[in-house]
Amino acid sequence: AGPYVNIEANGSYPDGDYSGATTDVAVGFEGTTSEGKVAYYVQGGPAFVHTESTDDTETELSGKVGASVGINEDLSVYGEISGISAEDSSGDDEINWGGKIGAKFTF
Repeated sequence: AGPYVNIEANGSYPDGDYSGATTDVAVGFEGTTSEGKVAYYVQGGPAFVHTESTDDTETELSGKVGASVGINEDLSVYGEISGISAEDSSGDDEINWGGKIGAKFTF
């Protein structure tokens, strides 16, 4: 548990052709509850968004918050909410949200 740095790059290849990439450089904190059944994290920082069509890179802000809960020794469920700043086609600021939920079974 404690602070961390996370650098993550994600590329986009629709129909097999590169269209862009986002590289997040985040500072975060992770921990667990005293019983150890729930793990959580929160992170945020700059995101460098490259678009191939304009060969341009914009700096945005991104963040994530997530948690996982142990159901038993073999099963846990997890979820994450993420957001990144952006500009819509009219030039107004917006936030693009994402989320995921899943289960992990170990054996």
